[in-house]
Amino acid sequence: MKSTLGFVFFCFVLTAYYIYIPLPHTISEPWKLMMLDATFRGVQHLGNLAHSLELSHHIKVLNFAVTFFGMLSPTSSEGVRVTDTVFDGVQVRVFEATRGSDSELKRSVVYIHGGGWSLGSARMQSYDYLCRKMAEDLNAVVVSVDYRLAPEVHFPEQYNDAYLGTKHFLLPEVLAKYSVDPNRVAVSGDSAGGNLAAAVSQQLALDSSVTNKPKLQSLIYPVLQALDFNTPSYQQNRDVPILYRPLMVKFWLEYLNGDPSFLHSLLVNNHTSLDLSQIATSREKVNWTSLLPSALKKNYKPVVQATGTPKVIQEVPALLDVRAAPLIADEDVLKLLPQTYVLTCEHDVLRDDGIMYARRLEQAGIRVSHDHYEDGFHGCMIFGLWPTYFSIGIRTMHNYIKWLDQNL
Repeated sequence: MKSTLGFVFFCFVLTAYYIYIPLPHTISEPWKLMMLDATFRGVQHLGNLAHSLELSHHIKVLNFAVTFFGMLSPTSSEGVRVTDTVFDGVQVRVFEATRGSDSELKRSVVYIHGGGWSLGSARMQSYDYLCRKMAEDLNAVVVSVDYRLAPEVHFPEQYNDAYLGTKHFLLPEVLAKYSVDPNRVAVSGDSAGGNLAAAVSQQLALDSSVTNKPKLQSLIYPVLQALDFNTPSYQQNRDVPILYRPLMVKFWLEYLNGDPSFLHSLLVNNHTSLDLSQIATSREKVNWTSLLPSALKKNYKPVVQATGTPKVIQEVPALLDVRAAPLIADEDVLKLLPQTYVLTCEHDVLRDDGIMYARRLEQAGIRVSHDHYEDGFHGCMIFGLWPTYFSIGIRTMHNYIKWLDQNL
């Protein structure tokens, strides 16, 4: 009996040790986040084991776990008609509000889901719920883009899917088919989807063949650059779930089809060292010492190497491609963009990406609304329903939809 109790106690202590991680006292519902993170880390460990045994790619294992219990068929409700279709070869899920007359033109949002360009789906419960709620609350048509994922495809295919699907929807005849007002369309996305939404918005602004331009872009804790992995938010939140700094770099390398051995070089900014002259212009566009307010810079110091690893840029040139890193776009491009909403979270490695982009847009003369959540963490907006149900998820989702309602 004593040995059984001892074993149970040992297992309890071991589990508690695995689950517990020190978190900032200001973060939302820390114990719930620890449980979520422990589950996520556990799946990552299983994926790494499967990868090392050559049973499966670690990303495939992670994506299987993320989507297995939450994939939904296109189920309509009393207020929203839901259908799966294809726009120019790209899978999309369309949510059409049914309130009002058939002749009434509706607002619309093209939404691009997050997941490190490798995880998730428009058919997941969390994104199905978000897009369904947007359609109903805004009396709108919401198009959720189900772009292809790594490791099956790499950049620029995710971007191409997002762009082609969005551009097809903006065709006059397609907007007319869905009774959408061509002057009231927004492009939006979270995390990697925010990256794709920003890149798509830039290209739409430049594409003379697109006659109907988006009225708004709304970016939820977007990832926007891969040149500096030592911004204050990367330094401050390097060990904060659910997006640890090394994991974000791994997502970038998978997206850009880079050698995994480059991980350390990117973590210490060897790929943007001072001796790499081709980096100079792009490096300045992510210069957080001039783009961030003093309250965020605190006592953090820039990490700039005198000499680095030129092989990284040579083998992964997409690190300097504006379609992958919208933050490094020229100001002439930024001037063409629509009114913008940016949501950032204090406890997120990507916080400064969003804030720097908001600042660069303002400098280019674009009207920007910036919502910052002191208790927020990366991914929080999609954790606003059972079984996770974070209060910060409810708040961010409510305020995001409220902004769309007031501006779209």
